[in-house]
Amino acid sequence: MAEWLAAEVREVLPETPSAATLRLAVPGWRGHTAGQHLDLRLTAEDGYTAQRSYSIASAPEDGDPAITVERLDDGEVSPYLVDDAQPGDVVEVRGPVGGWFVWMADRGGPLFLVAGGSGIVPLMAMLRHRARAGSDAPARLLLSARRPEDVIYAAELPGLGAETVHTYTRATPTDWPGYARRVDRAMLAEVAFPPDERPWIFVCGPTAFVETVAEDLVALGHHASRIRTERFGATGG
Repeated sequence: MAEWLAAEVREVLPETPSAATLRLAVPGWRGHTAGQHLDLRLTAEDGYTAQRSYSIASAPEDGDPAITVERLDDGEVSPYLVDDAQPGDVVEVRGPVGGWFVWMADRGGPLFLVAGGSGIVPLMAMLRHRARAGSDAPARLLLSARRPEDVIYAAELPGLGAETVHTYTRATPTDWPGYARRVDRAMLAEVAFPPDERPWIFVCGPTAFVETVAEDLVALGHHASRIRTERFGATGG
């Protein structure tokens, strides 16, 4: 297991009313691959520690890692990271972790990404890596969010050179012409690259979302070996 490293918060960037990106400076960080995560540990003055795992949002080319955290109101860690963390604060990190849910530009495409809410974070690392590496692999993101204001990275996504398809499950923009429902098999049939193009598929979000999407993709003819999934529950943070 990798050792714990001191990480200084360099910048805190609000993303949505409930999410923020923390750019970290981590002496000794050995780099990461797009899609990996890290463990983060906080230690209180009385010695109590709390540890959580967070996907890395930054591209490998960016050097030190950045994480994007969504606040869980009953969480031990996420409220501090989103609402209270300031530049100069020091936390501990360990990683990177994970080798299955990763994509490298030399793997090629097409690349089909499906995100539920904050599940976009590791997929954003892939899109940023694709852009930084100058990859011409076709890429498409299907992003499900409750409302437009809940979309993380909304300002940056259009400039990354990948097609982004939004679906909103609770509220839509005025005169919205796009999807306004949960991701379902019919939507995936319309948005995903055809199975015969053998796209690399990455799905991240809440457990039920991920399981349903993966099952529907297999039913549509995509081979399970080309589908990588990462899921998170409703607790922790």
